[in-house]
Amino acid sequence: MYKRRKSKVIEIGNIKIGGDNPISVQSMCNTDTRDVNATVRQIEELQDAGCEIIRLAVLNKDAAAAVKEIVKKVRIPVVADIHFDYRLALQCIENGVAALRINPGNIGRDEFVKKVVDLAKINNVPIRIGINGGSLEKSFEQSSDPLCKKMVQSAMRHVKILEDNDFDKIKISLKSSDVMTTIEAYREIAKIVDYPLHLGVTEAGTIKGGIIKSSVGLGTLLAEGIGDTIRVSLTENPIEEVHAGFAILKSLNLRKKGINFISCPTCGRCGIDLISLAKRTEEKFANLDKDITIAVMGCPVNGPGEAKHADFGIAGANGEGYIFIKGEIVKRVPETDLLDEFVKIVYSKLQ
Repeated sequence: MYKRRKSKVIEIGNIKIGGDNPISVQSMCNTDTRDVNATVRQIEELQDAGCEIIRLAVLNKDAAAAVKEIVKKVRIPVVADIHFDYRLALQCIENGVAALRINPGNIGRDEFVKKVVDLAKINNVPIRIGINGGSLEKSFEQSSDPLCKKMVQSAMRHVKILEDNDFDKIKISLKSSDVMTTIEAYREIAKIVDYPLHLGVTEAGTIKGGIIKSSVGLGTLLAEGIGDTIRVSLTENPIEEVHAGFAILKSLNLRKKGINFISCPTCGRCGIDLISLAKRTEEKFANLDKDITIAVMGCPVNGPGEAKHADFGIAGANGEGYIFIKGEIVKRVPETDLLDEFVKIVYSKLQ
């Protein structure tokens, strides 16, 4: 039985993270943050796809300055991703970011850490500690411990720095490109802290392999009740990350956003171009935010029966198809007109 890990609640902008709050889906822009128009345009596309939190790379002062304009123009919380330079963190907090991703142990002197933490407190800005298995501190390289344990040790080092500065608005991620290392690292830290956890398999790859790795890694942890936010990291348009994230959550009945799409594998009974039809149908309804199931089945023998719990569906025949609602056939249509007619029927019933 599913039992979610109890974590403390933090707020990233208007999104509550942890506790019993919905597991949120994040992504990261691949634009040059200094290009305000391009970055805002991509964030708007991600918002439309359902993205709930967006992260931006902040490499220099110009990028930190651009953040001020970006934050004003978008609806979802913006997280500034910063490495090493505490001055960029201060600038981004002043410019309105909802959260930081920065590892305090990499900032430098204690006084620099204190400046960031003090300003974060004043502005109610949480800090995500982000540990990457491929770039641990040199002090951990000589250890013979498994990588997953070294990742947890690194995370706890950064946690202690924040806690010593009386700061507890913390979120943690422990990402590796190796799925089992990622799983074991999250399992380990879930036992010793109650801070919310951001899940991800880093450098997962291109869309096919990356979604498989992420589904196995994130799906395993989520099924165990571990995880409060997720990102599916893909070498692809970040919109695909958002779609994949919600698909993973929907498969575990953890979120209801968007449609549930099902389609059967092809077989010798299939009399239509099912592969193309299924892909085009899924694309047509990709941004439909309705808690419904849409099915595309290859033949009328099993189609309506196997998908009888679907709200709307297609069952193919020889050069034509049947459109059905709740398992009942409502129309027979030539293959060339099938998708267009199906879209019309679905949207007319949803009005």
